[in-house]
Amino acid sequence: MSTSKILISLFNYKSWANEEIFAALKNLNQVDHKNELHSAIRILNHIYVVDRIFNANLQGIKHGFTSTNTVETPSLENLWKDVHETDSWYIKYVSELDQNQLQDDLSFTFVDSDTGKMSREEMLFHLITHGGYHRGAVGRILAQLSIAPPRDVFTKFLHDTEPTRRI
Repeated sequence: MSTSKILISLFNYKSWANEEIFAALKNLNQVDHKNELHSAIRILNHIYVVDRIFNANLQGIKHGFTSTNTVETPSLENLWKDVHETDSWYIKYVSELDQNQLQDDLSFTFVDSDTGKMSREEMLFHLITHGGYHRGAVGRILAQLSIAPPRDVFTKFLHDTEPTRRI
């Protein structure tokens, strides 16, 4: 499997996993679990902001963020809309990249004003691992409420989206 093909699969997985975790949070009692829901939204918003920062870095444009989270906490519904839109952008983006573009080194500035350089491929893999790490933290919040979190694993995604892989 080529790098671009696995990236397409991984960003489809990321979108699927985001849908699963947002669906689980929509079922939370917003009164009884107000604090836990707020914490989960803050974590998911952090993932979203980092996705947007790297979206800009990949395009060589300014992102306008001064932190890896926003001061205001969005509603779950508004955040889901923004995350879904960003996930769709990444799926399209990685689908259109060729192997040479993946190897391009891009310079950028972190929100702390430090500079960095990464290949497109490294940036994209960072977003996959970063999102998975933080979705796991949201899953832990659900587990502490005795709610089974979604199974955020690549194999489950493959079996759900390609049932013929179950032989």
